[in-house]
Amino acid sequence: MSQAAALYIVPTPIGNLNDISQRALDTLQEVDLIACEDTRHTAKLLSHYQINTSTWALHDHNEQYKSEQLVARLLDGQRIALVSDAGTPLISDPGYHLVNRCREAGIQVIALPGPCAAITALSAAGLPTDRFAFEGFLPAKEKARLDKIEQLKEEGRTLIFYESPRRLIDSVAALVAVLGDDRQVVVAREVTKTFESIHSLPAAEMLTWLKQDSNRSRGEIVLMVAGYRASVEDELAAPVLRTLRLLCSELPLKKAAALTAEIHGSKKNALYKYGLENGL
Repeated sequence: MSQAAALYIVPTPIGNLNDISQRALDTLQEVDLIACEDTRHTAKLLSHYQINTSTWALHDHNEQYKSEQLVARLLDGQRIALVSDAGTPLISDPGYHLVNRCREAGIQVIALPGPCAAITALSAAGLPTDRFAFEGFLPAKEKARLDKIEQLKEEGRTLIFYESPRRLIDSVAALVAVLGDDRQVVVAREVTKTFESIHSLPAAEMLTWLKQDSNRSRGEIVLMVAGYRASVEDELAAPVLRTLRLLCSELPLKKAAALTAEIHGSKKNALYKYGLENGL
């Protein structure tokens, strides 16, 4: 590890203590101070690996105030590690204000790779992984939660949320209400821990399944939702069909379908099939 002053972003295990890297352990051992979300929680990890570095609490309620003090220490030449209770700091955890202030002050920020519940769960969910959107926690209040899901209704990327056990059923019910019964939903709980489970069902079936056993909502939860996929009806909206009919009056169906697809960004094969079925 470099001896120069720097802020180190250090991911910690999300359940299995063996998931911490040797680089993370070396960093936590060698820095002058560890800023952590909960000193009592981090103390268990440090004790397990016999690390005696001093800790300092940095959480949602004191981050802006404490960030100034930490920046002052960094400018004075200290090396500081930032950890959260589990996973990668800043991902739905404190740390943004501190990192932002360090950048403004010209302090080096070094991020270590490591555990992240959202990515770990997604990799095993069976949903598309080429494009995804992490949305953190859904709002606690019902109207705000429904409004948020409505905003994401036509998002084509796989959606990833964190959720608490007591709100999981309400959130899945909101998904059903806004997205319909059939959108695929995956609930991953206790990822990397003893009772890890990853369950995938259409939204309405998932809601029923969760209600059948309260144990299915326990633990740390990652909630994932398949992205929006336009139906044939959506692809062939009225303006699209109007263009197809107009072009078919002057051109062969195959050519008309190709031009219509280019004009509207629709699928050529769906247009051609529609034309055949409707005698265009």
